[in-house]
Amino acid sequence: MKFDTPAGKNPIDRLKVVGKATDRVDGPLKTTGGAHYAYERHDAVKNPAYGYIVGAGIAKGRIASIDLAAARAAPGVRAIVTADNAGKLGKGQFNTAKLLGGPDIDHYHQAVALVVADTFEQARSAAGLVRIDYARAPGRFDLAKARNGAPPPAENAFSGKSDTAVGDFAGAFASAPVRIDESYTTPDQSHSMMEPHASIAEWDGDSLTLYTSNQMIAWSKGDVAKTLGIPPEKVRLVSPYIGGGFGGKLFVRADAILAALGAKAAGRPVKVALQRPLIANNTTHRPATIQRIRLGAGHDGKLVAIGHEGWSGDLPDGGPETAVNQTRLLYAGANRMTATRLAVLDLPEGNAMRAPGEAPGLMALEIAMDEMAEKLGIDPVKFRILNDTQVDPEKPERKFSQRQLVECLKLGADKFGWDKRVAQPGSVRDGRWLVGMGVAAGIRNNLLMKSAARVRLDGRGRLTVETDMTDIGTGTYTILAQTAAETMGVPLEAVTVTLGDSAFPASAGSGGQWGANNSTSGVYAACMKLRGMVAQSLGLNAEAIDFVDGRVRSGGRAIALGDAAKSGDLIAEDHIEYGDLDKRYQQSTFAAHFVEAAVDSATGEIRVRRMLAVCAAGRILNPKAARSQVIGAMTMGVGAALMEELAVDKRFGFFVNHDLAGYEVPVHADIPHQDVIFLDEEDPISSPMKAKGVGELGLCGVGAAVANAVYNATGVRVRDYPITLDKHLDRLPHMV
Repeated sequence: MKFDTPAGKNPIDRLKVVGKATDRVDGPLKTTGGAHYAYERHDAVKNPAYGYIVGAGIAKGRIASIDLAAARAAPGVRAIVTADNAGKLGKGQFNTAKLLGGPDIDHYHQAVALVVADTFEQARSAAGLVRIDYARAPGRFDLAKARNGAPPPAENAFSGKSDTAVGDFAGAFASAPVRIDESYTTPDQSHSMMEPHASIAEWDGDSLTLYTSNQMIAWSKGDVAKTLGIPPEKVRLVSPYIGGGFGGKLFVRADAILAALGAKAAGRPVKVALQRPLIANNTTHRPATIQRIRLGAGHDGKLVAIGHEGWSGDLPDGGPETAVNQTRLLYAGANRMTATRLAVLDLPEGNAMRAPGEAPGLMALEIAMDEMAEKLGIDPVKFRILNDTQVDPEKPERKFSQRQLVECLKLGADKFGWDKRVAQPGSVRDGRWLVGMGVAAGIRNNLLMKSAARVRLDGRGRLTVETDMTDIGTGTYTILAQTAAETMGVPLEAVTVTLGDSAFPASAGSGGQWGANNSTSGVYAACMKLRGMVAQSLGLNAEAIDFVDGRVRSGGRAIALGDAAKSGDLIAEDHIEYGDLDKRYQQSTFAAHFVEAAVDSATGEIRVRRMLAVCAAGRILNPKAARSQVIGAMTMGVGAALMEELAVDKRFGFFVNHDLAGYEVPVHADIPHQDVIFLDEEDPISSPMKAKGVGELGLCGVGAAVANAVYNATGVRVRDYPITLDKHLDRLPHMV
């Protein structure tokens, strides 16, 4: 199905199933242990051996020698894989560093060996007997030192242009009556998902089946084949359930490749789960940023100059954290510039983490907007509304398909009680607590990707949906079932959804908040094709029939849907493919985040008291699942604002706090009452579903809303995330 004109009225608009708050159809399996995750595929793989990865003990240099004798002689050991015996390996399209290091080392904890044994304990014990001597080389581990002279990154589809300019930014900024020029920093962060990267590999001759925890099946199937040097048709990836990814499982990682190599070497299936320290240093992470923001405005509060520069670092051939990109779209202003610079660092690979670009970028921009509002003496909500735009500021002829940011801000301010906020920082006390409110805007673009599905109708009137789409805890099983049920006019219970298998049609996959809109559109396309097949089977005019309550209605006739498949299952396969609507219209989602925070006037401890997100994100397919996505993102935003930071050892080039004891994330006690409001919105420019996405929008702006609330509470501005008590304790107002 080609989607190149705005969606008109279609079967989804009936909203009998789609748009309803629906329990997850996979919920019973997950709550009873019936959902099989990658490391637990005992139903499919018998008697696997266990692999344990040895990570490099240096960040840069070479392996001088490796002694495997003691490890090979250890009880239960079946094989040891290193670069010396693994054979020639390629590098996947989506990998920056090699997944098996040696003799050259690219980063700390790069996999350098896999020990395979009969039990996990034997593999772990033997791995401790591997003796490696390294020749350490000097490395670059400090972004602040590397920023000067850092070049622009290469342009690609995800990062876009490294430099943009409209009008005369320098002149407009210099002549603006009111200006701010500040720098902000965000730290390296880890995905820290509950389920580690894990895989089980099994060979059948020269064909590989890989049960793995991965968000993007089609991408990763290609990268597994490329890395191992085998044809893609010899690779099958299976990933029906994923225990969190947040972007860290968009790409193939060492667990998958080494499980495959270990299984080949041992002659039996092998399972590998990355130990927790390797998740921080071996896999990808969100890179640290340094951001400079310059804003110029007239006394009327209108922005006349907007400048945003961002620096981040990555391994050679890596990519930047695109923290400046949302600034190109969020506010009006005739004179503007952005610049992205990428330093070469020898830290572990930086890459996508939930809301890459917008999450750290808005943590800076939305503080800067508050700082400018205060200088102008304008309420922060009113200041944002005053600088709204309904067109792309860089291309005024290009309108937003939908843009209800002002509505989000107004409704949020009303529901949150913003009128009770005291503008003077440090003015509100509750006993020993200093109390403040903060606001921030959020934006995340709607990305369109081709997505396919197969739908099968049997003689009982039941539907089976097959697609390689993944469910990373977002509720994909449910929204795909809702889509098929709505389109074919059957109850939700009549639909079975099977996901995460590369043998199925290739979907958009899960990431970038593009998964829901595109994958449901792919299922819709297949169902519409199936409707035509049903009409033909029943001898009816496809243009004059309706599908309701498990029956096909035409004129005065009502035929059971299953009758169309009495002679055999009807199988329809199709995909959604987009035209140029995303070029003609800017497609984005918007949010307004409100936070109330309290700061202990004696200790500097920060407690978030309440939070509200108001989101405009097209049609909400399942409000219950969407709310869960947003409150989860809001929780992640609290972590980014107040505690999450990978501490870099700048001498030896690794993340020191590489476990959940040292890398702090929010727990239940940290999270207060959360409210989420979705505006009633449909976006016919987006897709036949008229939906967009919310999974990352719920994070965009949250960190700044927390920071702005802390400032309103204390009068102390912290521009260096996370906002820990040591950064403001000595500047807090005196206790009375």
